[in-house]
Amino acid sequence: MKAIFKHLTIGLVCCCLTATLIALTACNDEWKEEQYEHYISFKAPLNDNGVTSVYVPFTRHNDDGQPMYGKTGLSHYELPVIVSGTTTNARDITVKFGHSDTLSTLNVERFGSPAYRADIVDLYYKDMSNFATYPSTLTIQKGQDIGLLKVQFDFNGIDMKDKWVLPIEILPDADYTPHPRKNYAKAMLRVYPYNDFSGNYSATTLTITNADDPTNATGMETARGYVVDENTVFFYCGNIDETRVDRQNYKVYFKFIPDSADPNMGMVELTSDNAEKNSFVNKGQTSYRIYEQMDEVQPWLMHRYVIISGIEYNYTDYTSVEGYAMEYTCKGILTLERQLNTQIPNEDQAIQW
Repeated sequence: MKAIFKHLTIGLVCCCLTATLIALTACNDEWKEEQYEHYISFKAPLNDNGVTSVYVPFTRHNDDGQPMYGKTGLSHYELPVIVSGTTTNARDITVKFGHSDTLSTLNVERFGSPAYRADIVDLYYKDMSNFATYPSTLTIQKGQDIGLLKVQFDFNGIDMKDKWVLPIEILPDADYTPHPRKNYAKAMLRVYPYNDFSGNYSATTLTITNADDPTNATGMETARGYVVDENTVFFYCGNIDETRVDRQNYKVYFKFIPDSADPNMGMVELTSDNAEKNSFVNKGQTSYRIYEQMDEVQPWLMHRYVIISGIEYNYTDYTSVEGYAMEYTCKGILTLERQLNTQIPNEDQAIQW
């Protein structure tokens, strides 16, 4: 009896071991095979506004500081194109690209139809295809799962009062399948060209006073400076921002003029191209300074600050209320902070936006 039990026990152990080996072998063989389709997609995740924010230097420079393409305003961005799947791409794939026609649909969904409010189109994203070019095809080599579509930009003459978006899509082809999931095969790039002085400034120390109530000063959390050229940005007057359909009437240009002895400090010239109507008057002696400081906790992280002080100007809001003009004084300091990862040599990739 003991002998029979012993043989049965050995038999059960052998069966269990055999089943385990078969299961492990099956799992290993399964993982050698592709678990998903080799779809083609962009790496361009959408934010809450239905676009992908992309920051591109207004001028792309060489390591020696000279413009890469011979003059200012020329730049590029490399948009990742991905082959999905669990196995490495085993062949050359030539992907085709074209202009996406979904921008008009996005505008109506996000901002509303002009059938109900005609001026709503001033809030719409605007197609920037006239400022950008890119190849119609890109070959992703065998053994590679990512390719880079090089988008060239000419920012000369661009007006950043418009909310520029570049819509690109992966075109279908018999040689591959664009990713079927919504928006994976389309890129809606909200492009922000930047220079050394553009970006979101802290505006907590900038006060706005209505002439009818001079004792009641209000403030803001942030104010965005938009690129004009290498050394100039514009802000909107006071607390006006890009959510206003009439924002084009209230641009204030800040031109940075470096000191001959120290480029990290200098004067700022404030002007308006609509001063006759918005009654813009500069009353301050505006200056700037730049300083850098390493992070105390993360030693590879650099904080770069641009501080604009001595801001003081008057302007009139003549469009908010029909037939009534409101006069304001804007006064104080603006501070821009950029965080740069010094371990990344390419500065535009090092900036932590």
